[in-house]
Amino acid sequence: MSDNHTPDADHLDTLDRDLHRLSYLEGAAQYVARPMVGTGIALAFMVIAGFAAVIFFGQEPSRYVVVLAAVFGAYMALNIGANDVANNMGPAVGANALTLGGAIAIAAIFESAGALLAGGDVVSTISKGIIAPETMASADVFIWAMMAALISAALWVNLATWVGAPVSTTHSVVGGVMGAGIAAAGFTAVNWPTMSAIAASWVISPVLGGLIAAAFLALIKSRVIYQDDKIEAAKKWVPILVGIMAGAFAAYLALKGLKRIMKIDLPTALAIGAALGALAWLVTIPLIRKQAVGLENRNKSLKVLFGIPLVLSAALLSFAHGANDVANAVGPLAAIVHAAEFGSFSAKVAIPMWVMVIGAFGISFGLFLFGPKLIRMVGGQITRLNPMRAYCVSLSAAITVIIASWLGLPVSSTHIAVGAVFGVGFFREWDTARRMKANSHTLPEERRIAPEERRRRKLVRRSHFMTIIAAWVITVPAAAVISGLIFIILSAVVS
Repeated sequence: MSDNHTPDADHLDTLDRDLHRLSYLEGAAQYVARPMVGTGIALAFMVIAGFAAVIFFGQEPSRYVVVLAAVFGAYMALNIGANDVANNMGPAVGANALTLGGAIAIAAIFESAGALLAGGDVVSTISKGIIAPETMASADVFIWAMMAALISAALWVNLATWVGAPVSTTHSVVGGVMGAGIAAAGFTAVNWPTMSAIAASWVISPVLGGLIAAAFLALIKSRVIYQDDKIEAAKKWVPILVGIMAGAFAAYLALKGLKRIMKIDLPTALAIGAALGALAWLVTIPLIRKQAVGLENRNKSLKVLFGIPLVLSAALLSFAHGANDVANAVGPLAAIVHAAEFGSFSAKVAIPMWVMVIGAFGISFGLFLFGPKLIRMVGGQITRLNPMRAYCVSLSAAITVIIASWLGLPVSSTHIAVGAVFGVGFFREWDTARRMKANSHTLPEERRIAPEERRRRKLVRRSHFMTIIAAWVITVPAAAVISGLIFIILSAVVS
């Protein structure tokens, strides 16, 4: 045996290989354990929600029904955080303006604040506006219908998140409530005028979100990007955009967040928004001027100046989303608590604070544990985003959600945010094609691009567009069918 292959050397080689295998096993174990840890934390949160129901709702014999509803309400809130909030934070992460951790932290804080401060109005719509209570045979039937809606919506959104589809949790809940109502009392149980208004808002909201986002992008391109002195133009327009955002946020908070302290009408709220928007504009001017010192006159420098408004718009969007979409988690739960407590479901639903806390914290936990997958998909796989485009998406989605929440319409924040992403992408396609066509006659023959090639160069992935539209279409009927089946099973078990 040669000196290079002594028994000790062979033994060391074997030991190295074994240690290498062990390191692979440890890595694999960590990879497998990671989702298990998230699932464990989620289950612990659901158990805590059940204990909260035991503590805050002590009436017998309906206590255990409320405990079960609280557990599934927490489950639904977790899924909203994993799916809907990921869609809203995706643009900022995709534009590299926020790290994944920073986006999750901002969303968790502002989602909870929006839910707890301003999340009451749409709850009555989601829990009472879809089913006509007088068509229900008894309070027990109504309770189990709401339970079936909650379970079916949570299961559907969980499945969609698992496969990576950004579906609407609002669609899921409304479909679940409708399916359970039909199974419990027939088609007459559904308030079809309300359903028609909600369905119209689902069509209007993504279109409106896309149009607003495209309009903001057109403004930024014409007034900043296409200017000879981009930095000087940005110093003028970025504070204005921040003022618009701050004014919208202030008016919304005055209308919604302060209603428990004092009654503020719309003109007063708009005046408050205008005043605070002007203040934000004045404060932002020196900040942007300081940031602009030493920046080169090119598009890459603009990304630095749009960092602040993008972060602020992401926070605004999270607040608005928390105010609007907490209804999806706690609406049916609030209806169950009310019916169990009073034995009736005709009075206006009052939202207990512990129910709102379950919704708010569940959304935050769901985002933290399961949100990164869809954040990356929405932020980078539909169309390419930079801070200017992402700002347009976030501000457009925030304004649209604020309007919808003020009107009490349970619109889908998923539709709005993704619609805004598509609006930005399609505007970029149109604007690029227009500029290429306008400049084609000035280019040499060898550098000109044929019309067929221009049409082929798309900036929005059509496969994602069709997949998302298909997921949106199927969600309501799928949730309704699942909810109807669950109601039938629950009725057979408890009868």
